[in-house]
Amino acid sequence: MRYRVRHTTRYAYGSPVELAAHMVHLRPRPQPWQTVLSERIVADPQPARRHDGLDHFGNCVTWLFLDRPHADFEVTSESIVEVDVPPPPDPADTPPWEQVVEATRTPVGWQAAEFTFGTPMAPLNAETKAYAGESFTPGRPVLEALLELNDRFYTDFRFRAGVTTTSTPVSQVMQRREGVCQDFSHAMVSGLRGIGLPARYTSGYIRTRPPPGQARRQGSDQSHAWVGCWLGPRHGWIDVDPTNGVVIRDEHVLLGWGRDFSDVSPVRGVILGGGDHSVIVGVDLEPADETDVCAADAQA
Repeated sequence: MRYRVRHTTRYAYGSPVELAAHMVHLRPRPQPWQTVLSERIVADPQPARRHDGLDHFGNCVTWLFLDRPHADFEVTSESIVEVDVPPPPDPADTPPWEQVVEATRTPVGWQAAEFTFGTPMAPLNAETKAYAGESFTPGRPVLEALLELNDRFYTDFRFRAGVTTTSTPVSQVMQRREGVCQDFSHAMVSGLRGIGLPARYTSGYIRTRPPPGQARRQGSDQSHAWVGCWLGPRHGWIDVDPTNGVVIRDEHVLLGWGRDFSDVSPVRGVILGGGDHSVIVGVDLEPADETDVCAADAQA
């Protein structure tokens, strides 16, 4: 499936910002199953200096430096991405989950091992560990248990915007059993790490569809989050979406992954001045066609 993605973030400051340095994770990450056909980032005001590179986790990152006073700041990412996610392996053919835990302590699992430790937003938590443990019974194939856990999050937790913030702790999410994709992903990551499995917080987009008979609203899509779990050296990583109870498929577009949200925040940085501010985010993810790719190539 081929998509056109547009993500705009606009800040309005209460007083002028004198200097600013922003780090943005807004360029999709190339993968064997995800081809980035075109991408660009445009900022207003235009930065005095820009640098593109990779972060510690291999995600695409852009640094923007502004040295002139400005009352507003807007950054827009536009890309065309082709997604073709392979089907997951047979759950019964995956190793017992305890074997995967042991593999993180060997040379073949050293890269996955860094995703077994707790972080401020996905801490090791007794409640999430116990919740995950209900699915990861002794000797059970790792993917079989993971799919059950993913389905339980989808069934037991209610998606409800506005009841949590980016600073809501995992312990509160477990008590309330409601929140948004970021909350469910942090809670699931916490539980998997609690039993010793490598788990990473994954950022991207998901295609949304309007209710029957209604027109799609521009800018109404949202950033999305899901969970990656390591199945061992034979099968590698698999991504599951606890908010929707599915293995990721051709309706997901990947931006990048990290230990928690703070590693892949779309826009973060340091400013001098600004005072109080407001922020507006608009995301559009829609099917693209060949003419979109040609037009993007002509603009590059």
